[in-house]
Amino acid sequence: MDIWEANSNSAAFTPHSCTVDGQTRCTGEDCAIQSRFDGLCDPDGCDFNSFRMGVKNFYGAGMTVDTTRPFTVVTQFITNNNSTSGTLSEIRRLYVQNGRVIQNSQTNIPGMSDFDSITTAFCDAQKQAFGDTPSFQQHGGLANMSKAMAKGMVLVMSLWDDHFADMLWLDSNYPVGADASQPGVARGTCDQQSGDPTTVEGQHPNAQVTFSNIRFGNIGSTF
Repeated sequence: MDIWEANSNSAAFTPHSCTVDGQTRCTGEDCAIQSRFDGLCDPDGCDFNSFRMGVKNFYGAGMTVDTTRPFTVVTQFITNNNSTSGTLSEIRRLYVQNGRVIQNSQTNIPGMSDFDSITTAFCDAQKQAFGDTPSFQQHGGLANMSKAMAKGMVLVMSLWDDHFADMLWLDSNYPVGADASQPGVARGTCDQQSGDPTTVEGQHPNAQVTFSNIRFGNIGSTF
């Protein structure tokens, strides 16, 4: 569960489903050696990136969520029966900044309904609108994500660069060479050369982020 992948230009939250139940060591093509989508886990996930979903003035410097100032990221996991024993059916995102609760942006993609959270309907509509492989659904979707979360997860925080795709899937046009005017290709305003690890490490050796006031609890109790 990528609960928060972000920099000052773009942000995404993305569940990734797996067909296995519990910790598993993959071998052979289960590790997706030859084909990206043949592995035990979904590589793409069902992502909500406001920029990619057509709202380009929501997250960034001076925008609705102003990344030049501290803000709180709130993620809510909703089940089908509104209890802790239910099956995950929705993942909601809220922000709090300057004492104001900011609702997540709504999708603005031709042919898609207005969504502001991750649901099965959102994932289905997004994959169809973008022409993406429905790997998330094929690996069990939110139901399998729910099983994994029920076992308990460890919160991991990191500052990293990407030696496979230069982080372009987060904040630039991706795949490389695709028409940026096509739905789903543009994910942020960063240049396609900006995420090269050599550039990142060479020109930004002092890049930093502060994670603080981390809370976990019942919905409504953490902000």
